Amino acid sequence: MPMYQPNSHRNLRLDVGAGGQILDLETAIKDGILGGGGGGLVCAGVTEKLDLKKMIEELESIEVPSVFICPISLDPMQDPVTLCTGQTYERSNILKWFSLGHCTCPTTMQELWDDTVTPNRTLQQLIYSWFSQKYLAMKKRSEDVLGRATELLDSLKKVKGQARVQTLKELRHVVVAHSMAKKTVMDKGGVALISTLLGPFTTHAVGSEVIGILVNLDLDLPSKANLRQPAKISLVVDMLNEGSIETKINCTKLIEMLIGRKDLGSENVSSLSLLAGLLRLVKDKRHPNGVLAGLGLLNTICLDESVRNSVVSIGAVPPLVELLPGLNNECLELALHILEVLSTIPEGRLALKDCANTIPNVVKFLMSKSESCTQLALSILWAVCNLAPEECAALAVEAGLAAKLLLVIQSGCNPVLKQRSVELLKLCSLNYTATIFISKCKLSRTIE
Repeated sequence: MPMYQPNSHRNLRLDVGAGGQILDLETAIKDGILGGGGGGLVCAGVTEKLDLKKMIEELESIEVPSVFICPISLDPMQDPVTLCTGQTYERSNILKWFSLGHCTCPTTMQELWDDTVTPNRTLQQLIYSWFSQKYLAMKKRSEDVLGRATELLDSLKKVKGQARVQTLKELRHVVVAHSMAKKTVMDKGGVALISTLLGPFTTHAVGSEVIGILVNLDLDLPSKANLRQPAKISLVVDMLNEGSIETKINCTKLIEMLIGRKDLGSENVSSLSLLAGLLRLVKDKRHPNGVLAGLGLLNTICLDESVRNSVVSIGAVPPLVELLPGLNNECLELALHILEVLSTIPEGRLALKDCANTIPNVVKFLMSKSESCTQLALSILWAVCNLAPEECAALAVEAGLAAKLLLVIQSGCNPVLKQRSVELLKLCSLNYTATIFISKCKLSRTIE
Protein backbone atom coordinates (compact mmCIF):
# COMPACT_ATOMS: atom_id res chain seq x y z
CA MET A 1 0.00 0.00 0.00
CA PRO A 2 1.50 3.41 -0.94
CA MET A 3 2.53 6.04 1.53
CA TYR A 4 -0.12 8.69 2.03
CA GLN A 5 0.43 11.93 0.15
CA PRO A 6 -1.54 14.96 1.41
CA ASN A 7 -4.02 16.02 -1.23
CA SER A 8 -7.13 18.13 -1.29
CA HIS A 9 -9.95 16.16 -2.88
CA ARG A 10 -11.47 19.22 -4.48
CA ASN A 11 -9.23 18.76 -7.53
CA LEU A 12 -8.79 15.00 -7.34
CA ARG A 13 -7.21 13.28 -10.33
CA LEU A 14 -7.05 9.51 -10.37
CA ASP A 15 -6.33 6.58 -12.66
CA VAL A 16 -9.37 4.31 -12.41
CA GLY A 17 -9.79 3.02 -15.93
CA ALA A 18 -8.33 -0.13 -17.44
CA GLY A 19 -6.93 1.99 -20.23
CA GLY A 20 -4.86 4.09 -17.83
CA GLN A 21 -6.77 7.37 -18.31
CA ILE A 22 -6.52 10.03 -15.59
CA LEU A 23 -9.90 11.12 -14.25
CA ASP A 24 -11.01 13.85 -11.91
CA LEU A 25 -14.21 13.60 -9.90
CA GLU A 26 -16.29 15.66 -12.33
CA THR A 27 -15.23 13.51 -15.27
CA ALA A 28 -15.87 10.35 -13.28
CA ILE A 29 -19.44 11.48 -12.55
CA LYS A 30 -20.05 12.72 -16.10
CA ASP A 31 -18.85 9.49 -17.70
CA GLY A 32 -20.90 7.33 -15.38
CA ILE A 33 -17.96 5.62 -13.70
CA LEU A 34 -19.41 6.38 -10.29
CA GLY A 35 -22.52 4.47 -9.28
CA GLY A 36 -25.52 6.72 -8.83
CA GLY A 37 -27.89 4.47 -6.96
CA GLY A 38 -26.73 4.24 -3.38
CA GLY A 39 -23.54 2.30 -4.05
CA GLY A 40 -24.92 -0.38 -6.38
CA LEU A 41 -22.78 -1.43 -9.34
CA VAL A 42 -23.79 -2.60 -12.78
CA CYS A 43 -20.94 -4.53 -14.35
CA ALA A 44 -20.82 -7.06 -17.21
CA GLY A 45 -24.60 -7.30 -17.26
CA VAL A 46 -24.86 -8.28 -13.60
CA THR A 47 -26.44 -6.03 -10.98
CA GLU A 48 -24.92 -6.82 -7.61
CA LYS A 49 -24.65 -5.14 -4.25
CA LEU A 50 -21.10 -5.59 -3.06
CA ASP A 51 -19.81 -5.04 0.46
CA LEU A 52 -16.96 -2.52 0.47
CA LYS A 53 -15.40 -3.86 3.68
CA LYS A 54 -15.30 -7.40 2.28
CA MET A 55 -13.78 -6.21 -0.99
CA ILE A 56 -11.06 -4.27 0.84
CA GLU A 57 -10.21 -7.34 2.91
CA GLU A 58 -10.03 -9.68 -0.10
CA LEU A 59 -7.99 -7.19 -2.12
CA GLU A 60 -5.57 -6.57 0.75
CA SER A 61 -2.46 -7.25 -1.33
CA ILE A 62 -3.40 -4.93 -4.20
CA GLU A 63 -1.81 -1.49 -4.55
CA VAL A 64 -4.42 1.13 -3.63
CA PRO A 65 -4.30 4.75 -4.91
CA SER A 66 -2.93 7.00 -2.18
CA VAL A 67 -5.96 9.31 -2.30
CA PHE A 68 -8.10 6.44 -1.01
CA ILE A 69 -5.90 6.05 2.06
CA CYS A 70 -6.77 7.59 5.43
CA PRO A 71 -3.77 9.65 6.59
CA ILE A 72 -4.33 8.46 10.16
CA SER A 73 -4.66 4.68 9.81
CA LEU A 74 -3.04 4.31 6.35
CA ASP A 75 -5.93 1.96 5.44
CA PRO A 76 -8.44 2.45 2.61
CA MET A 77 -11.35 4.66 3.64
CA GLN A 78 -14.89 3.29 3.73
CA ASP A 79 -16.69 6.34 5.14
CA PRO A 80 -14.57 9.37 4.16
CA VAL A 81 -15.35 12.74 5.71
CA THR A 82 -13.77 16.13 4.93
CA LEU A 83 -12.71 18.81 7.40
CA CYS A 84 -12.86 22.57 6.90
CA THR A 85 -9.18 22.44 5.83
CA GLY A 86 -10.11 20.33 2.80
CA GLN A 87 -8.37 17.20 4.10
CA THR A 88 -10.29 13.93 4.13
CA TYR A 89 -10.16 11.12 6.71
CA GLU A 90 -11.98 7.94 7.65
CA ARG A 91 -14.86 9.03 9.91
CA SER A 92 -14.02 6.75 12.86
CA ASN A 93 -10.38 7.77 12.82
CA ILE A 94 -10.91 11.53 12.82
CA LEU A 95 -13.61 11.29 15.49
CA LYS A 96 -11.17 9.35 17.67
CA TRP A 97 -8.59 12.11 17.03
CA PHE A 98 -11.09 14.69 18.28
CA SER A 99 -12.00 12.54 21.30
CA LEU A 100 -8.35 12.70 22.40
CA GLY A 101 -8.70 16.48 22.76
CA HIS A 102 -7.09 17.55 19.47
CA CYS A 103 -8.50 20.63 17.71
CA THR A 104 -6.20 20.51 14.69
CA CYS A 105 -6.10 18.88 11.28
CA PRO A 106 -3.82 15.79 11.64
CA THR A 107 -2.20 16.31 8.22
CA THR A 108 -1.61 20.08 8.17
CA MET A 109 -1.73 20.67 11.96
CA GLN A 110 -3.87 23.78 11.27
CA GLU A 111 -6.19 24.97 14.02
CA LEU A 112 -9.76 24.08 13.03
CA TRP A 113 -12.15 27.01 12.93
CA ASP A 114 -15.01 24.53 12.44
CA ASP A 115 -14.98 20.96 13.77
CA THR A 116 -17.82 19.83 11.49
CA VAL A 117 -17.07 16.69 9.45
CA THR A 118 -18.76 16.58 6.04
CA PRO A 119 -19.40 13.20 4.37
CA ASN A 120 -17.45 12.99 1.11
CA ARG A 121 -20.02 11.00 -0.90
CA THR A 122 -18.28 11.57 -4.21
CA LEU A 123 -15.00 10.13 -2.98
CA GLN A 124 -16.84 7.32 -1.24
CA GLN A 125 -18.54 6.34 -4.51
CA LEU A 126 -15.26 6.55 -6.37
CA ILE A 127 -13.60 4.28 -3.81
CA TYR A 128 -16.51 1.87 -4.08
CA SER A 129 -16.40 1.89 -7.87
CA TRP A 130 -12.63 1.31 -7.99
CA PHE A 131 -12.72 -1.59 -5.53
CA SER A 132 -15.78 -3.09 -7.27
CA GLN A 133 -14.05 -3.13 -10.63
CA LYS A 134 -10.94 -4.76 -9.15
CA TYR A 135 -12.99 -7.24 -7.14
CA LEU A 136 -15.18 -8.38 -10.02
CA ALA A 137 -12.14 -8.67 -12.28
CA MET A 138 -10.45 -10.85 -9.66
CA LYS A 139 -13.55 -13.05 -9.34
CA LYS A 140 -13.76 -13.47 -13.10
CA ARG A 141 -10.11 -14.46 -13.29
CA SER A 142 -10.68 -16.98 -10.49
CA GLU A 143 -13.65 -18.51 -12.30
CA ASP A 144 -11.63 -18.74 -15.51
CA VAL A 145 -8.75 -20.40 -13.66
CA LEU A 146 -10.98 -22.91 -11.89
CA GLY A 147 -12.67 -23.80 -15.16
CA ARG A 148 -9.31 -24.25 -16.89
CA ALA A 149 -8.01 -26.45 -14.06
CA THR A 150 -11.06 -28.71 -14.40
CA GLU A 151 -10.62 -28.92 -18.19
CA LEU A 152 -6.97 -29.90 -17.81
CA LEU A 153 -7.82 -32.64 -15.31
CA ASP A 154 -10.40 -34.03 -17.74
CA SER A 155 -7.85 -33.90 -20.56
CA LEU A 156 -5.33 -35.91 -18.54
CA LYS A 157 -7.72 -38.85 -18.59
CA LYS A 158 -7.49 -39.00 -22.37
CA VAL A 159 -4.22 -37.62 -23.70
CA LYS A 160 -0.92 -39.47 -24.02
CA GLY A 161 2.63 -38.86 -25.14
CA GLN A 162 3.76 -35.28 -25.68
CA ALA A 163 0.18 -34.01 -25.32
CA ARG A 164 0.15 -35.39 -21.77
CA VAL A 165 3.41 -33.59 -20.98
CA GLN A 166 2.01 -30.29 -22.28
CA THR A 167 -1.24 -30.72 -20.33
CA LEU A 168 0.68 -31.42 -17.12
CA LYS A 169 2.96 -28.47 -17.75
CA GLU A 170 0.01 -26.11 -18.12
CA LEU A 171 -1.69 -27.54 -15.04
CA ARG A 172 1.52 -27.01 -13.05
CA HIS A 173 1.67 -23.36 -14.12
CA VAL A 174 -2.00 -22.86 -13.14
CA VAL A 175 -1.52 -24.51 -9.73
CA VAL A 176 1.62 -22.52 -8.97
CA ALA A 177 0.06 -19.20 -9.97
CA HIS A 178 -3.41 -19.55 -8.41
CA SER A 179 -4.15 -20.82 -4.91
CA MET A 180 -7.80 -21.47 -5.81
CA ALA A 181 -6.66 -23.88 -8.53
CA LYS A 182 -4.97 -26.01 -5.89
CA LYS A 183 -8.29 -26.53 -4.10
CA THR A 184 -10.01 -27.39 -7.36
CA VAL A 185 -7.40 -30.02 -8.22
CA MET A 186 -7.80 -31.63 -4.78
CA ASP A 187 -11.60 -31.41 -4.75
CA LYS A 188 -11.85 -32.97 -8.23
CA GLY A 189 -9.74 -36.00 -7.30
CA GLY A 190 -6.75 -34.59 -9.11
CA VAL A 191 -4.16 -35.90 -6.64
CA ALA A 192 -5.20 -39.52 -7.18
CA LEU A 193 -5.37 -39.02 -10.96
CA ILE A 194 -1.96 -37.36 -11.17
CA SER A 195 -0.38 -39.92 -8.82
CA THR A 196 -1.35 -42.78 -11.16
CA LEU A 197 1.02 -41.27 -13.71
CA LEU A 198 4.01 -42.09 -11.49
CA GLY A 199 5.34 -45.61 -11.95
CA PRO A 200 8.21 -47.78 -13.21
CA PHE A 201 7.49 -46.91 -16.87
CA THR A 202 6.90 -43.18 -16.42
CA THR A 203 9.16 -40.96 -18.52
CA HIS A 204 11.13 -38.29 -16.72
CA ALA A 205 9.33 -35.63 -18.77
CA VAL A 206 5.97 -36.72 -17.33
CA GLY A 207 7.39 -37.45 -13.89
CA SER A 208 9.00 -34.05 -13.45
CA GLU A 209 5.72 -32.26 -14.26
CA VAL A 210 3.71 -34.54 -11.96
CA ILE A 211 6.09 -33.93 -9.07
CA GLY A 212 6.09 -30.19 -9.82
CA ILE A 213 2.31 -30.24 -9.31
CA LEU A 214 2.29 -32.47 -6.21
CA VAL A 215 4.77 -30.35 -4.24
CA ASN A 216 2.39 -27.40 -4.56
CA LEU A 217 -0.61 -29.25 -3.10
CA ASP A 218 -1.62 -30.02 0.49
CA LEU A 219 -1.48 -33.82 0.42
CA ASP A 220 -3.67 -35.75 2.84
CA LEU A 221 -2.57 -38.95 4.59
CA PRO A 222 -4.07 -41.41 2.04
CA SER A 223 -2.41 -39.51 -0.80
CA LYS A 224 0.94 -39.63 0.97
CA ALA A 225 0.56 -43.35 1.65
CA ASN A 226 -0.18 -43.94 -2.03
CA LEU A 227 2.89 -41.98 -3.11
CA ARG A 228 5.12 -43.94 -0.72
CA GLN A 229 4.75 -47.07 -2.86
CA PRO A 230 8.23 -48.43 -3.72
CA ALA A 231 7.80 -48.00 -7.48
CA LYS A 232 6.82 -44.35 -7.10
CA ILE A 233 9.59 -43.55 -4.61
CA SER A 234 12.10 -45.30 -6.86
CA LEU A 235 11.11 -43.06 -9.79
CA VAL A 236 11.38 -39.94 -7.63
CA VAL A 237 14.87 -40.97 -6.48
CA ASP A 238 15.94 -41.62 -10.08
CA MET A 239 14.82 -38.13 -11.09
CA LEU A 240 16.58 -36.65 -8.06
CA ASN A 241 19.79 -38.09 -9.46
CA GLU A 242 19.24 -37.35 -13.15
CA GLY A 243 16.76 -34.48 -13.56
CA SER A 244 17.18 -30.75 -14.00
CA ILE A 245 17.95 -28.64 -10.94
CA GLU A 246 14.28 -27.66 -10.65
CA THR A 247 13.25 -31.31 -10.81
CA LYS A 248 15.86 -32.27 -8.23
CA ILE A 249 14.60 -29.62 -5.81
CA ASN A 250 10.98 -30.69 -6.34
CA CYS A 251 11.88 -34.36 -5.80
CA THR A 252 13.61 -33.42 -2.56
CA LYS A 253 10.60 -31.41 -1.39
CA LEU A 254 8.20 -34.24 -2.26
CA ILE A 255 10.19 -36.83 -0.32
CA GLU A 256 10.33 -34.40 2.63
CA MET A 257 6.53 -34.11 2.45
CA LEU A 258 6.06 -37.88 2.35
CA ILE A 259 8.22 -38.97 5.24
CA GLY A 260 7.63 -38.63 8.94
CA ARG A 261 9.81 -39.79 11.80
CA LYS A 262 8.12 -43.17 11.90
CA ASP A 263 8.79 -43.69 8.19
CA LEU A 264 12.50 -42.94 8.25
CA GLY A 265 13.51 -46.59 8.39
CA SER A 266 11.96 -47.29 4.99
CA GLU A 267 14.39 -49.00 2.61
CA ASN A 268 13.42 -46.58 -0.15
CA VAL A 269 13.96 -43.43 1.88
CA SER A 270 17.29 -44.58 3.31
CA SER A 271 18.65 -45.98 0.03
CA LEU A 272 22.21 -45.16 -0.95
CA SER A 273 20.91 -43.83 -4.28
CA LEU A 274 18.78 -41.24 -2.46
CA LEU A 275 21.61 -40.27 -0.11
CA ALA A 276 24.08 -39.93 -2.99
CA GLY A 277 21.62 -37.77 -4.93
CA LEU A 278 21.11 -35.51 -1.93
CA LEU A 279 24.85 -35.17 -1.39
CA ARG A 280 25.36 -34.12 -5.02
CA LEU A 281 22.57 -31.57 -4.66
CA VAL A 282 24.08 -30.15 -1.48
CA LYS A 283 27.54 -29.88 -3.05
CA ASP A 284 26.27 -27.86 -6.03
CA LYS A 285 26.94 -24.33 -4.78
CA ARG A 286 25.54 -22.79 -7.96
CA HIS A 287 21.99 -23.37 -6.72
CA PRO A 288 21.42 -22.13 -3.13
CA ASN A 289 17.79 -23.31 -3.17
CA GLY A 290 19.00 -26.80 -3.99
CA VAL A 291 21.54 -26.69 -1.16
CA LEU A 292 18.81 -25.66 1.30
CA ALA A 293 16.37 -28.34 0.12
CA GLY A 294 19.04 -31.03 0.16
CA LEU A 295 20.29 -30.14 3.65
CA GLY A 296 16.72 -30.03 4.94
CA LEU A 297 15.92 -33.55 3.76
CA LEU A 298 19.32 -34.94 4.78
CA ASN A 299 18.78 -33.47 8.25
CA THR A 300 15.38 -35.16 8.50
CA ILE A 301 16.74 -38.50 7.31
CA CYS A 302 19.60 -38.37 9.84
CA LEU A 303 17.07 -38.36 12.67
CA ASP A 304 16.89 -42.13 12.11
CA GLU A 305 19.86 -43.74 13.85
CA SER A 306 19.89 -46.68 11.42
CA VAL A 307 20.56 -44.35 8.48
CA ARG A 308 23.45 -42.37 9.97
CA ASN A 309 26.10 -44.99 9.20
CA SER A 310 24.98 -45.02 5.55
CA VAL A 311 25.30 -41.22 5.39
CA VAL A 312 28.86 -41.46 6.70
CA SER A 313 29.69 -44.38 4.38
CA ILE A 314 28.89 -42.36 1.23
CA GLY A 315 31.47 -39.79 2.31
CA ALA A 316 29.07 -37.05 3.42
CA VAL A 317 31.20 -35.64 6.26
CA PRO A 318 34.13 -34.03 4.35
CA PRO A 319 31.99 -32.12 1.81
CA LEU A 320 29.65 -30.91 4.55
CA VAL A 321 32.63 -29.63 6.54
CA GLU A 322 34.04 -27.87 3.47
CA LEU A 323 30.67 -26.22 2.78
CA LEU A 324 30.35 -24.63 6.23
CA PRO A 325 32.19 -21.31 5.67
CA GLY A 326 30.12 -20.36 2.62
CA LEU A 327 26.63 -21.21 3.89
CA ASN A 328 23.95 -18.71 4.89
CA ASN A 329 22.61 -18.88 8.44
CA GLU A 330 19.69 -21.18 7.64
CA CYS A 331 21.82 -23.68 5.73
CA LEU A 332 24.64 -23.42 8.26
CA GLU A 333 22.42 -24.46 11.13
CA LEU A 334 21.15 -27.46 9.15
CA ALA A 335 24.66 -28.55 8.17
CA LEU A 336 25.95 -28.23 11.74
CA HIS A 337 22.97 -30.20 13.02
CA ILE A 338 23.67 -33.00 10.53
CA LEU A 339 27.34 -33.14 11.56
CA GLU A 340 26.38 -33.04 15.25
CA VAL A 341 23.99 -35.97 14.76
CA LEU A 342 26.64 -37.93 12.84
CA SER A 343 29.11 -37.28 15.67
CA THR A 344 26.93 -39.45 17.93
CA ILE A 345 28.10 -42.64 16.15
CA PRO A 346 31.70 -43.94 16.16
CA GLU A 347 31.98 -43.84 12.36
CA GLY A 348 30.85 -40.24 12.32
CA ARG A 349 33.29 -39.13 14.99
CA LEU A 350 36.17 -40.84 13.16
CA ALA A 351 35.19 -39.20 9.86
CA LEU A 352 35.08 -35.80 11.55
CA LYS A 353 38.49 -36.35 13.17
CA ASP A 354 40.05 -37.46 9.89
CA CYS A 355 38.79 -34.38 8.02
CA ALA A 356 41.57 -31.79 8.21
CA ASN A 357 39.22 -28.77 8.23
CA THR A 358 36.68 -29.98 10.80
CA ILE A 359 38.25 -28.20 13.78
CA PRO A 360 39.23 -24.87 12.13
CA ASN A 361 35.92 -24.58 10.26
CA VAL A 362 33.73 -25.44 13.26
CA VAL A 363 35.67 -23.24 15.73
CA LYS A 364 34.81 -20.20 13.58
CA PHE A 365 31.13 -20.51 14.44
CA LEU A 366 31.50 -20.35 18.22
CA MET A 367 29.90 -17.08 19.35
CA SER A 368 29.84 -15.74 15.78
CA LYS A 369 26.33 -16.75 14.70
CA SER A 370 23.32 -17.87 16.74
CA GLU A 371 23.35 -19.57 20.14
CA SER A 372 22.03 -22.67 18.39
CA CYS A 373 25.08 -22.71 16.09
CA THR A 374 27.36 -22.29 19.10
CA GLN A 375 25.70 -25.22 20.84
CA LEU A 376 26.01 -27.47 17.78
CA ALA A 377 29.61 -26.46 17.18
CA LEU A 378 30.51 -27.16 20.81
CA SER A 379 28.95 -30.61 20.61
CA ILE A 380 30.91 -31.47 17.45
CA LEU A 381 34.20 -30.20 18.90
CA TRP A 382 33.66 -32.10 22.13
CA ALA A 383 33.04 -35.35 20.24
CA VAL A 384 36.17 -34.92 18.12
CA CYS A 385 38.51 -33.72 20.88
CA ASN A 386 37.30 -36.38 23.28
CA LEU A 387 38.01 -39.06 20.67
CA ALA A 388 41.69 -38.11 20.32
CA PRO A 389 42.60 -35.52 22.99
CA GLU A 390 46.32 -35.37 22.38
CA GLU A 391 45.95 -34.88 18.63
CA CYS A 392 42.77 -32.84 18.34
CA ALA A 393 42.90 -30.66 21.46
CA ALA A 394 46.19 -29.13 20.35
CA LEU A 395 44.81 -28.42 16.87
CA ALA A 396 41.73 -26.85 18.43
CA VAL A 397 43.75 -24.52 20.65
CA GLU A 398 45.90 -23.46 17.71
CA ALA A 399 42.65 -22.68 15.83
CA GLY A 400 41.61 -20.29 18.62
CA LEU A 401 39.23 -22.59 20.50
CA ALA A 402 40.41 -21.65 24.00
CA ALA A 403 39.70 -17.94 23.54
CA LYS A 404 36.29 -18.70 22.03
CA LEU A 405 35.42 -20.97 24.96
CA LEU A 406 36.22 -18.18 27.39
CA LEU A 407 33.82 -15.93 25.51
CA VAL A 408 31.08 -18.55 25.85
CA ILE A 409 31.76 -18.91 29.59
CA GLN A 410 31.51 -15.14 30.12
CA SER A 411 28.46 -14.69 27.88
CA GLY A 412 24.78 -14.86 28.68
CA CYS A 413 24.44 -18.31 27.11
CA ASN A 414 22.52 -21.03 28.93
CA PRO A 415 24.26 -22.91 31.77
CA VAL A 416 24.53 -26.16 29.80
CA LEU A 417 26.61 -24.44 27.11
CA LYS A 418 28.84 -22.84 29.74
CA GLN A 419 29.41 -26.15 31.51
CA ARG A 420 30.29 -27.90 28.25
CA SER A 421 32.70 -25.06 27.46
CA VAL A 422 34.40 -25.46 30.85
CA GLU A 423 34.82 -29.20 30.29
CA LEU A 424 36.22 -28.68 26.80
CA LEU A 425 38.57 -25.96 28.07
CA LYS A 426 39.93 -28.36 30.72
CA LEU A 427 40.43 -31.05 28.08
CA CYS A 428 42.34 -28.64 25.84
CA SER A 429 44.61 -27.52 28.70
CA LEU A 430 45.91 -31.00 29.53
CA ASN A 431 48.67 -30.94 26.93
CA TYR A 432 50.05 -27.50 27.90
CA THR A 433 51.82 -25.91 30.81
CA ALA A 434 49.77 -23.18 32.49
CA THR A 435 51.92 -20.39 31.06
CA ILE A 436 51.78 -21.63 27.48
CA PHE A 437 48.05 -22.34 27.67
CA ILE A 438 47.29 -18.86 29.00
CA SER A 439 49.23 -17.34 26.12
CA LYS A 440 47.21 -19.44 23.67
CA CYS A 441 43.98 -18.09 25.14
CA LYS A 442 44.92 -14.48 24.31
CA LEU A 443 42.78 -13.47 27.27
CA SER A 444 45.29 -13.88 30.12
CA ARG A 445 43.57 -11.34 32.38
CA THR A 446 40.35 -13.38 32.24
CA ILE A 447 42.16 -16.66 32.96
CA GLU A 448 43.97 -15.20 35.98
